Amino acid sequence: MAVFYRIAIQSSIYGCRSMSMFPQHYGDPLKKKDMEDLNKSELTKFYHIPIKAALNNHSDTVFSDEIKLKMINYITKNGNRVLARGLLSRTFEIIKRAQTERLHLSPTDKQNVNTNAEKLLIEAVENSRPLLQLTSIKRGGVNYQVPVPITKKRSYFLAMKWLLDAAFEKDKKVCLPERLAWEILDAAHGQGRVIKKKDDVHKQCEGNRAYAHYRWS
Repeated sequence: MAVFYRIAIQSSIYGCRSMSMFPQHYGDPLKKKDMEDLNKSELTKFYHIPIKAALNNHSDTVFSDEIKLKMINYITKNGNRVLARGLLSRTFEIIKRAQTERLHLSPTDKQNVNTNAEKLLIEAVENSRPLLQLTSIKRGGVNYQVPVPITKKRSYFLAMKWLLDAAFEKDKKVCLPERLAWEILDAAHGQGRVIKKKDDVHKQCEGNRAYAHYRWS
């Protein structure tokens, strides 16, 4: 009887937690810079509810950025996160050096030269994000390539994946940080293979816009 009672309690607990170790009334952890954007009424509710534990890769420093953390995750292979972080740091160093040299060569164009490598990475990812993609939908025994909008999470994933793929496809004699740095610089300035790939995807979607109604049928 005691065993059955314990199982019933555990099943009821796990049923309400929906695959999480925290109950549903627990709030998500907030970073300090996210709390600064909230008004006083929204902020006071966090003082009266329990908060979930933050993930081990979350940081409250001004140098932490979600896109940079995701890029490290995509570079990581076989769990060697330290190596991936070092490769991205080396990439930022190469970008910083290249932009500083460009700044010294053209001091009159100082306002148009950005030497912040992390901001250039964000600009490159934003410029590389696709808005649409083709998906195969079968109607009447025929497969049609139908253009559909992409979710925000999927667009960020594709942008970073295309940047890494373009870097890996370059000359193998050059180290990865240098290849990735030039791809990021090209994408940040609206040029390069990644931008061309995004434009090609949009052109294909534009060419297949006649099949767009199959998305709802």
